[in-house]
Amino acid sequence: MAYTLTNLQDDIRNYTEVDSDVLSTGVLNTIIKNAENRIYREADSDDNRFYATSNLAAGSRYVTIPTDLRFIRYVQLTDSNNKQTFLEKRDTSFISEYNNDGATGTPKYWANWDDFNLLVAPIPSSALQVQINYITDPPQFTSTNTTFISTYQESMLLHGVLTEAFRFLKGPDNLYNLYQTKYTEEVQNFALQQMGRRRRSEFDDGVPRVVVPSPSPNQ
Repeated sequence: MAYTLTNLQDDIRNYTEVDSDVLSTGVLNTIIKNAENRIYREADSDDNRFYATSNLAAGSRYVTIPTDLRFIRYVQLTDSNNKQTFLEKRDTSFISEYNNDGATGTPKYWANWDDFNLLVAPIPSSALQVQINYITDPPQFTSTNTTFISTYQESMLLHGVLTEAFRFLKGPDNLYNLYQTKYTEEVQNFALQQMGRRRRSEFDDGVPRVVVPSPSPNQ
């Protein structure tokens, strides 16, 4: 069953046996946000994959990135013949050396520039379409907004939050370690599902197999 924010807050107070005088709504919201951010750093899910398209500005080497971007997966360019090509990622130092004379043409490379722009080279000679495929900065779990994690991964969210809660409370090490271990198991299983099984094809990769011990009958 999917969590609501109130249900999760109640569970945290029940598991920790600490009331709202210490674990106030404001404190719990911060703890939940920290746990969510930890989950998103350690594993990304398919529901956070987005893309944004725009047109390059002729004569400008900079491309504005989406405001909700966490990190870029890849960048595609659509040329005048409607053909899509992938730009190769490089460091800014490579871009500077490669295009130190400011040559224009069809971009071949891209690099991270700052929090608001990426850099392409050569400098675009025309306003071609560019598509940025990225992992979004996910919305937070609130009283009015559920998330993929709160809906489908309640146990992982709960144990991640309990780990943060016992760290905040400076609780007993054995309970902190218990919830930390459980959280680690949950996030590993989540990563296996989202970043492993969902991104492989049985036709190309075969069916995942588990090695089963088969001792010789003659032994």
